[in-house]
Amino acid sequence: MNGRTEPPDLEAAAIARPPLVRELLLVAGLFLVYKFGRQLVTGHTTEAFRNADRVWDWERTLHLPSEGSVQSLLLHGDTLAHLANTYYATVHFPATVAFLVWLYLKRPAHYVWARRVLAALTGAALVLHLVFPLAPPRMLAAAGLVDTAKVYGPSVYGPPQTDTLSNQFAAMPSLHFGWALWCGVVIAVIAPRWWMKALGLLHPFFTVSAIVATGNHWVLD
Repeated sequence: MNGRTEPPDLEAAAIARPPLVRELLLVAGLFLVYKFGRQLVTGHTTEAFRNADRVWDWERTLHLPSEGSVQSLLLHGDTLAHLANTYYATVHFPATVAFLVWLYLKRPAHYVWARRVLAALTGAALVLHLVFPLAPPRMLAAAGLVDTAKVYGPSVYGPPQTDTLSNQFAAMPSLHFGWALWCGVVIAVIAPRWWMKALGLLHPFFTVSAIVATGNHWVLD
């Protein structure tokens, strides 16, 4: 007995929060597995374009809005296109990591289940990328899209044949949107007020707008 005890909520949070080193190693390991897995399908160019033709036909059969109709809203000036490209290039990964760190530090009781959902989501996406390599709509001539990153900047991709840092033929499912939706849903679950929940859903809304308007992902996705 030292005459001093931690408040019950702080004690519960300490129990719920996993060891930091273990979490860093786990998250780093998952990221490396994901990056390696994406690279396995980098060279499947012919199959990726064949699948892009299929997705284009499916979208027309389902009477979905075309990516071009979404992009046309963006091409009224250089500023909007540049902002969308910047959002696509800079927000996706940092926002997800920052939110994961915030959960670990500030909401440890929710951290473990949220991290498990993120890992499952990413793993499922990786499997689909392996079995269904897919070129983005900006590469498909039939879509008639402007490659906004190349025209207006900034661009995170080089020529597909020489780009060794990313797999551009993993256009479905979009982890840009998947991770953004994960952030939004977790915020909606844990936020105490309705307006906080609504603000949390702005990130997936802006993300899906950017990824379709820039021609990096499909409406069907």
